[in-house]
Amino acid sequence: MNNWYMLSLVGRDRRSIVAELSAGLCRSGCNLGDSSMARLGDNFTIMLMVQHEGSLETVEDLVRPIAVGLELNYHLVAIEGGVHHDIEPDVRISLYTRDRKGVVEDVTGPLAEAGLNILHLDSNVSDDEDSPTYYIHIEGTVERGLDGIYRVLEILSDEKKINSQLIPINPQIT
Repeated sequence: MNNWYMLSLVGRDRRSIVAELSAGLCRSGCNLGDSSMARLGDNFTIMLMVQHEGSLETVEDLVRPIAVGLELNYHLVAIEGGVHHDIEPDVRISLYTRDRKGVVEDVTGPLAEAGLNILHLDSNVSDDEDSPTYYIHIEGTVERGLDGIYRVLEILSDEKKINSQLIPINPQIT
């Protein structure tokens, strides 16, 4: 039986976390699937699909000593698994504005309403203490063409002073 689990881990960033984690999981009989890893501030986070023949409790017993040894907090849940297909993004959007509360909400809600399905979002803040800039980089698929997305970006520029750049990736999207 192929049981799939989503494992998320968070902790202070340091060299070799990925190597030690993947080696420990593989030695424990786990098959590694899709993953997403990032350094956020001084912290490291990973979400990883893990396949194992055992139950959730069995996999948790395997993960716990690895996570503790790496000084990572973990969370494990059972998920549907199987063959996974990458979804290629249609667009890349970069947005820049003065850092303030609510920027991500200002951007993601209207873009979703315009038909953007966000596949990946990265954000960070410049270290300029006098005038910090908030950066958002989005990749996504477009359900209803680019016109609505462009309208949202124009409104965000006019009303929220958010600068943006949209790069179409899929030449079939207009």
